[in-house]
Amino acid sequence: MNQRDILRRIKDLAVVPIIRTPDSQSALAAVEAILEGGIDCVEITMTVDGAIRVIEAVADRYGDRVLLGAGTVLDPETARACMLAGAQFLVTPSLNVGTIQIAKRYSKPIFPGGLTPTEVLTAWEAGADGVKVFPSSALGGAKYIKALKAPFPQIDLIPTGGVNLDTIGDFLRAGSAAVGVGSELVDGNCIARREYHIITDRARQFRAAAASARTSG
Repeated sequence: MNQRDILRRIKDLAVVPIIRTPDSQSALAAVEAILEGGIDCVEITMTVDGAIRVIEAVADRYGDRVLLGAGTVLDPETARACMLAGAQFLVTPSLNVGTIQIAKRYSKPIFPGGLTPTEVLTAWEAGADGVKVFPSSALGGAKYIKALKAPFPQIDLIPTGGVNLDTIGDFLRAGSAAVGVGSELVDGNCIARREYHIITDRARQFRAAAASARTSG
């Protein structure tokens, strides 16, 4: 799948589930639950124990059935390891130009973290395919995204932090290309109790809420 197809798929789905679980087994179970809920895109964060092995396992098991991203990528070395393991796109919590450069070298989409207008523009000028606005809730949530889109209509913004079933519509109508959803979808309590059916139900709800927002927007 080429860069353009990956970007289009992310925008069409509008929801990027962020998997940040304590171990590899729960991460794999969360991936399966999300897929059953109708979202065929996941972001495995590097905070998961054995994250690279999880990415390899997901890539081997599902292939093109899932759009597989690596999150919390802090440096070029980790980015390269993720890509070799099978990650199709990269997400970072902060701005590291070197990480953007290596993603571009291997033709993989990357969404570096940025919060201020300066960080957003710097990431874009360095070659980012879009910017993860994090933590978006700290500066007003959807209202902040709308404010950023005014001077930067050409930059795809993916807010993360403060996105839930009540706010996802506001974020998408404010101009977000997609949203990143963490604990509001992959809840730690559900993981601890192995109640993966709840994650599946929430995935369905997020998918429906995103589709509704796009239709009404």
